[in-house]
Amino acid sequence: MMEPIRVVVTGAAGQIAYSLLYIIAKGDVFGPDQPLILHLLDIPPMMGVLEGVVMELADCAFPLLKEVVATAEPDVAFKDVSSAFLVGAMPRKQGMERRDLLAANVKIFKVQGEALDKNAKKDVKVLVVGNPANTNALICSKYAPSIPKQNFTAMTRLDQNRAQAQVAAKLGVPVADVSNVIIWGNHSSTQFPDASHAFAYVNGVKKSIPEALKDDMWLGNTFVESVQKRGAAVINARKMSSAMSAAKAAGDHMRNWFQGTEVGQFVSMGVLSDGSYGVPKDIVFSFPVEIQNKTWKIIPNLAISDFARKMLDTTAKELEEERAEALEIIGA
Repeated sequence: MMEPIRVVVTGAAGQIAYSLLYIIAKGDVFGPDQPLILHLLDIPPMMGVLEGVVMELADCAFPLLKEVVATAEPDVAFKDVSSAFLVGAMPRKQGMERRDLLAANVKIFKVQGEALDKNAKKDVKVLVVGNPANTNALICSKYAPSIPKQNFTAMTRLDQNRAQAQVAAKLGVPVADVSNVIIWGNHSSTQFPDASHAFAYVNGVKKSIPEALKDDMWLGNTFVESVQKRGAAVINARKMSSAMSAAKAAGDHMRNWFQGTEVGQFVSMGVLSDGSYGVPKDIVFSFPVEIQNKTWKIIPNLAISDFARKMLDTTAKELEEERAEALEIIGA
């Protein structure tokens, strides 16, 4: 039997975690033979709810789940963890300005960065789900200087999954037959869903998405806008934000990080920019990446159209503005 790994989920009493914990404990993320010790972190007022979650995890009788640690203490939650799902964040409330949201979250992710730095394994893989995810990941990394910057990522896999599903529906093919749809930039309404490098199997034949669809108007307008606004559409219909789909995407992101991507396929992750594709350095920006041996690498040399260039510049500008506001808030 393999040694158990410790995995922390923050905001563990919340909606996203409720679906995510099942996916993790079942073995869908780290593999069917990897035992786990789950660390669940939430704020003190949620400890009663979290106790119920712990009961349900026990009642599921997961063979891989060896122990559950439920706590409101970051130092306990991040002790010796190999993987961190940072789900908990201050949600945007009615009348709240973006700066207010940033200010609330900077404090949360400063504390969690410090706790990771002090307690987690130095090769810990950190996924920030809580919004604004890209800038939260950047701040968290700044307060964990002993952990490599490339170990901090933000989730744009939900956007990728949404985009892949919409392309598949438009083509009338199974979603598994569509690959390499890209999300560039911020997990916000400025993100750029890009299917120009994607492909699909249509009647057994591999085709590029532009060739298969033959509808540039849809790809450049309807598709982009519907992916950008999908989160708002879910809230409008469900009266709550995406939870099940966000949990599935978080699991997908971490599974690929630990188990790799298939040859010839890439996925979208918010990672620290190294200047690739003319994107400013030192912002967490979603790029297409391939992963081997738990190490991601930005896919190089993809053709960027004039339209794509404009979209990349717009979302990068928003991230630079968010970074400036966040650093001002923390006095850095």
